Amino acid sequence: MADDMAPVLVTGATGNTGSALIQELARRAVPYRAMVRAESDAARLASPATSVAVADFDDEKSIASALARVRRAYLVTPSSQRAQAQQIRFAELAAAAGVEHLVVLSQLGAELDSPVRFLRYHAAVERRVAELGLGYTFLRPNLYFQGLFAFAPVIAADGRFGAPIGDAPVSAIDVRDIGAVAAAVLSEAGHAGQTYTLTGPRPVTHAEMAQALTAATGRQVSFTDVPPEDFAASLAGILPAWQVDGLLEDYAHYRRGEAAAVSAAVADITGRPAIGVERFAADYADRFG
Repeated sequence: MADDMAPVLVTGATGNTGSALIQELARRAVPYRAMVRAESDAARLASPATSVAVADFDDEKSIASALARVRRAYLVTPSSQRAQAQQIRFAELAAAAGVEHLVVLSQLGAELDSPVRFLRYHAAVERRVAELGLGYTFLRPNLYFQGLFAFAPVIAADGRFGAPIGDAPVSAIDVRDIGAVAAAVLSEAGHAGQTYTLTGPRPVTHAEMAQALTAATGRQVSFTDVPPEDFAASLAGILPAWQVDGLLEDYAHYRRGEAAAVSAAVADITGRPAIGVERFAADYADRFG
């Protein structure tokens, strides 16, 4: 175990998994340094118990400063066309700075020859990290339940949402479970060199997600399978074309039934069952009402 007094660096500290992770580290009384991209985020996170570093993944000097006196780090970058290069550069700087354990947020199904661009880039990052000689753990979560937040406005307005996935079941996961696993991996021994597939407790269809939201909100929510071209058209002008294309590849991956398997890793590592769709819907019902 690295020096327990050295802070854990948490990149993406205001994002889905990063914010869940820092809550878990705080609960465990593990000191951490939250890395953010803007001073406004730093001001929002700052507290007497929190160290905050403002850094840009494209600015090596700022990354090196954020890594100072760090022995453990959690790596996630914003979704962009530069994500692969940014993550590899960060890992190389972390190795040079003496980081002993790097926990990398990857994705279920990461393979160099995958037809899904996001899975190819995650696999390329994993390969480079493994070459660097530092301790590492790869977390490969499935689809996030919190991804439903993107549909919240139309669900609140019209009681419906759609995606090009049909009735394919997906063992989706709550990001709070990702944060709990990451906190355990960063604060306990025995996880170096491991790759953990992270899923929810059972595979669910998007129609079942709609049923859970119906029960939680007390208003009817329905799901409609949408042709890929219609889904892409609905996102035109909202997301860049490369990201829309990548999402379509992701959904095709789900539709082929390639994301339905269930892993026991969340329960094995945290000592409690993974969060299911019903609890997710109940906990966040106000977001959809």
